[in-house]
Amino acid sequence: MATKKTTITKDKIVSMYMNYRLENNDKPKSVYHFAKTNGFDETTFYTFFGTLESVEKEIFKMFLEKTTELIQKDPAYESYDMKNKMLSFYFTFFEILSANRSYVVMSLKEHQNQLKNLMQLSSLRIVFKNYVNEIITDDVRIKYEKLQNFQEKAIQESAWIQFLLTLKFWMDDESPTFEKTDIYIEKSVKASFDLMNIAPLESLMDFGKFIFKEKIQKN
Repeated sequence: MATKKTTITKDKIVSMYMNYRLENNDKPKSVYHFAKTNGFDETTFYTFFGTLESVEKEIFKMFLEKTTELIQKDPAYESYDMKNKMLSFYFTFFEILSANRSYVVMSLKEHQNQLKNLMQLSSLRIVFKNYVNEIITDDVRIKYEKLQNFQEKAIQESAWIQFLLTLKFWMDDESPTFEKTDIYIEKSVKASFDLMNIAPLESLMDFGKFIFKEKIQKN
């Protein structure tokens, strides 16, 4: 009886790539080598991706897309304000990252040059900023305008910086179930939204004490 040939999809290539890196602790030497190792034609790969590097970018983008898909399934999500939507996003996204931690840490610590590592997040950055733009409410826009006539790009960029800092904290987090990252998320999101209300001191001091305590414990 003939063996049924597995249909190759974009998701399967992503899964194969992640498994290859984890099992070999290295990248495939070429698209040809990667395809042959996984039993499909090189031309099939190019149906979905142009390079192996584009697969790496797609992985992080897919993590975010899966996050938004999951949080939007919650019937209560649409009634959340921007702050609670961001909290929902962060908790769900880092839960997905934690389920794939070995791959994420390996890939984002591959190069000593952090800019090279962050190149993998270029596609994620685009969809993240689009997500932030979608959840910006009118009252948030008004609050930013009161500060320094901020535009939506400023909100997106500040949210992206906060995201990268949270990602760095999570990668360094050694607590059980990454519970300290959960605390970090709550305090950092609260502090950022309090800044919009021009009432940041208590939240910033609380957040600052938490970060200081973490740094002291690590040193």
